[in-house]
Amino acid sequence: MNRKRMGVAISAVMLAALASTAIASPTCTREPESKWMSEAAMQKQIARMGYKDIKVFKKTASGCYEIYGRTSDGRKAEVYFNPVNGTIVESNVD
Repeated sequence: MNRKRMGVAISAVMLAALASTAIASPTCTREPESKWMSEAAMQKQIARMGYKDIKVFKKTASGCYEIYGRTSDGRKAEVYFNPVNGTIVESNVD
């Protein structure tokens, strides 16, 4: 591989690594799932917090419950919750 191709290949790998880091979900807990709130209990807590129209509710590989829905005032929200105590770890609201 010539120097130019090597430089392009290295740049591509670095860019891919940065992109994957930027979109990775936060780490919410390292506790085992046996200590997590049940999905039903978490969904009830999310509703009590005012989130509605939940399109996605899932577990992430980094130890979170994640939702895509709307805030109480109707804005789009992507929110990561600590599954042990239900607190918000990260919130992205449009």
